[in-house]
Amino acid sequence: MCSMSIDEGFLKSISLFAGLSDDLLDAIARRLITKSFNKGDIIFLEYAACEGIYFVKSGRVKVYKTSAEGKEQVLRVMGPGESFNDVPVFDGGPNPASAEAMEATTVYLIPKRDLLSLVEDNPALAMGVIRNFGSRLRHLTMLVEDLSFRHVTSRLAKVLLGHADAKAEGHKRRLTQQEMASMVGTAREVVGRSLKNMEEQGIIKMEGHRIVILDKQKLSQMV
Repeated sequence: MCSMSIDEGFLKSISLFAGLSDDLLDAIARRLITKSFNKGDIIFLEYAACEGIYFVKSGRVKVYKTSAEGKEQVLRVMGPGESFNDVPVFDGGPNPASAEAMEATTVYLIPKRDLLSLVEDNPALAMGVIRNFGSRLRHLTMLVEDLSFRHVTSRLAKVLLGHADAKAEGHKRRLTQQEMASMVGTAREVVGRSLKNMEEQGIIKMEGHRIVILDKQKLSQMV
């Protein structure tokens, strides 16, 4: 039986660890470092030395790039069970992006040296890493496609649908218009105009800072 103090079910929910033996999960659990952050806290900065790979236990984390002019582009919003910052663990470079807690968040960190040692000794974990990299590449390919070929309104519709699904799973935090702008790669004012247009079409309803989806089918057709 696995003797982990870390919740075994949580580790098994992480795609990177899918199908691993209890003994290997126990070895992973013994190397985890718990870190907690408040909303707005920086977990790490782009170009800083990589500490290791992170897993979201609770809360949400945005992984983003910042231009020299201060413009922010959100690459991904990570929720419970998802990992981030795995690339620099294996290529030896600095953090390729920054990460920030979007709400009260707890993460687990496996230090770089520990993860490399585990991967070298365990082919099953190495296969999990390869699957994870494949998923990351697919996501970034889709992000490039969205930014290159989709209209702002289409990208915004995709964000609204994704957030609605997250709320259905229990994540109740609202996105600000600035956060949505960072996710779709545009200015907050453009997001505001797009939301107004959706409201005029009867697709959504604006209630103060709250957005209510009235017609999910029409919203889906905009993606």
